[in-house]
Amino acid sequence: MTESARKHGGDDSLNIVMIGTRGVPAAYGGFETAIEEIGKRLVARGHSVTVYCRKGNEPRLREHEGMKLVHLPSIRAKVVETLSHTAISVLHACARGKPDVAFVFNAANSPFVPALHLRAIPTAVHVDGLEWLRGKWGSAGRRYYRFAESFAVRTADAIIADAQGIADYYEYEFGVSSHLLRYGSPILNLPSDTKLESLSVSSKKFHLVVARFEPENNVEMIVRGYHASNAKLPLVVVGSAPYSASYTNQIEEIAKNDERIRLLGGVWDQDLLDQLYAHALTYLHGHSVGGTNPSLLRAMGAATAVCAFDVVFNREVLGDLGQFFCTPSDVTQFVSSAESSPHDQVELGDQIQRRAARLFNWDDVALGYEGLARDLAAGKGERHRRAVRRSQSAWTVKGENYSKEDSGV
Repeated sequence: MTESARKHGGDDSLNIVMIGTRGVPAAYGGFETAIEEIGKRLVARGHSVTVYCRKGNEPRLREHEGMKLVHLPSIRAKVVETLSHTAISVLHACARGKPDVAFVFNAANSPFVPALHLRAIPTAVHVDGLEWLRGKWGSAGRRYYRFAESFAVRTADAIIADAQGIADYYEYEFGVSSHLLRYGSPILNLPSDTKLESLSVSSKKFHLVVARFEPENNVEMIVRGYHASNAKLPLVVVGSAPYSASYTNQIEEIAKNDERIRLLGGVWDQDLLDQLYAHALTYLHGHSVGGTNPSLLRAMGAATAVCAFDVVFNREVLGDLGQFFCTPSDVTQFVSSAESSPHDQVELGDQIQRRAARLFNWDDVALGYEGLARDLAAGKGERHRRAVRRSQSAWTVKGENYSKEDSGV
């Protein structure tokens, strides 16, 4: 038994599996960052944590930050990549022994929960955002996600929401409660700026966007609004889109006629990303259908002023320190205003960082997951077998009603 396990009650340590993501080390999105931050803290508290990773992610390690890594294949196609990997991962988890608790990420993976129950493995499903609103899915995909939400609340022993807006949605739609476990914000204090020189930008002399190029992340809106502005500082855009070539083309078409816009593509150097977050004058955040977004939290922890797309999730995270946009013209006005008063943006960034440190702490998040895991292992799950979606559902995001008709259901 490790010293950490003795310190935190080794006899009560749990065997926990995390399923449904690309895995760790984190190099892709919010789920992966969450697993890395939560998993390593659970290990430090004496628990055994196994993370299922997709083959093809490099480097292929057997262990990371004390977490055991299992690399399994998937079908590399947009529609079935996640589901195929989760199916294989669940079979592996059931065959290799009986973990005490499973955390399954993404409501789309809920159809595999019954297989875990056959092995008497209590399971919590982190439902993520409102995936059926994402533009990359056709009508069949949207119908599937709506079905998967319903299946999750009927079969999972617990539902995890990472934002109050998501918890409110599940309460409204199904009449079920969620465990509100937000993400944490890494706090960056005076990071180096040595890598910025290679990009020909300097501290507090550029605007920043970090997002996958998908319509619901509104990158095109931001780029279009910036292009129409008289901004002097460049706009640095980090991101790409594995399945959205046409949307990427729209962004590139605007950028090619504006030397102020720098499209960097995907950036996997975390030190460089941290320097970009910390030294941007402003961070423009266009995500609209997720919950608490890790990229937004990273900008906040880096003490950078934020202008975010005006939806309930972003307002919840930023509070009264947020600046918001709904249209390209809003972006145009924002960047011009920010450049006319850069000192105000720097001061606002400092206030945002203090908010992030106070409200979005990874240690607190990990304790929440540990508490939920202990409850589930003790048989205190809350399976909502009779949960039924409201027959006339309409849930508000940014003052708009998204209903069954909107989702193609």
